[in-house]
Amino acid sequence: MSLNDVLSAIDAEIARLQQARNLLTNSGTSTHGRKSASTKSAKVKRTLSPEARQKIADAQRKRWAAQKKAAK
Repeated sequence: MSLNDVLSAIDAEIARLQQARNLLTNSGTSTHGRKSASTKSAKVKRTLSPEARQKIADAQRKRWAAQKKAAK
């Protein structure tokens, strides 16, 4: 399991726990029945396929090589 996978799992768990806390404390609604700004649902992180991750990494290495070559 890579570091990004671990961080993604932790973020998902934090979002789930925050939703559970909001439900238990009923802090999700104000007196006017609107949701407060602090209870916006957390965006679900998208995961990249290994192939897409590799393409991004290769492109970044290419940019770094070009930058290093220009610096010489």
